[in-house]
Amino acid sequence: MKKIHIVVLLVVAGVLAAIVSMVGDFSSYQTFATAEAKPGKEFQIIAKLDTTVNPMYYNPIEDPNHFTFYAKDEAGLLKKVVFNGTKPQDFERSERLTMTGTMQNGEFKCNKILMKCPSKYKNDQIVVGNAS
Repeated sequence: MKKIHIVVLLVVAGVLAAIVSMVGDFSSYQTFATAEAKPGKEFQIIAKLDTTVNPMYYNPIEDPNHFTFYAKDEAGLLKKVVFNGTKPQDFERSERLTMTGTMQNGEFKCNKILMKCPSKYKNDQIVVGNAS
């Protein structure tokens, strides 16, 4: 085998390894505990809105781009979520939330929310917040 063939095979193997490692980072959903173990790293977390103990807070007169609520992930861990955007319409009726963001100081700083609505006739709604 010629040296050029060996070099080409090594380059192809390196590119494939890079693609596999990148896909592995984005393909799975995590929990709040995983996000807390790696603060600052962006994760996608599936959770349900929890208003039993702590209410949602949104005051559009004070700050229209600040919405806080509590969510419980699939492992049952409850965390405060801070969303830098307006409160989504029909947020209370969402069946499940897929949130993208980072864990900072015990709070999940969310920059994108995908709401799964219970009605089979309603499409999923995606809400994107402001970067901060």
